[in-house]
Amino acid sequence: MPLLVNLRHLEADNVVLDGEMPVEELDIDTQDELLRLGPPLRYKLEVQKVEDGLLVQGELHLPLECQCARCLKAFAQPLDLRHWTRLVLLEGEEAAPVVNDCIDLTPLVREDILLEFPQHPLCEAECGGLPAMKPGAAKSTSSRAGKEAGGTAWDELNKLKFKE
Repeated sequence: MPLLVNLRHLEADNVVLDGEMPVEELDIDTQDELLRLGPPLRYKLEVQKVEDGLLVQGELHLPLECQCARCLKAFAQPLDLRHWTRLVLLEGEEAAPVVNDCIDLTPLVREDILLEFPQHPLCEAECGGLPAMKPGAAKSTSSRAGKEAGGTAWDELNKLKFKE
């Protein structure tokens, strides 16, 4: 269910929205292998009418399931917007669409959540990445494989006989 605010309810007093929204409702396609959305978005918002718009203030909490960009370890990282504030215009070019006296805040929430996603999630700031291989370990296995297969590529090329 979208995050809707009824403008008629704002005529009397401020409106408080407190609840959860399934992540499917946010319609976010991260296209990032290292980042998945966790359980539902928790929100607690207060909406008040100002001169030519709405002032929305509150908190947004969304757990993220991440994979470290350096070591590929899975970890949880909360996305917390504790002092989220947004001015929703009711007039002008950037006015929010009003449908049946309601304004949908879902696109605004989605936009700010996307802006807060970590670009390169790290399990810890000092993550050293994947364990390093010992120097020369890769070379010794490849040279062994080449000798067992009948020599190097140069040996095979030397066997070629060209007609003159």
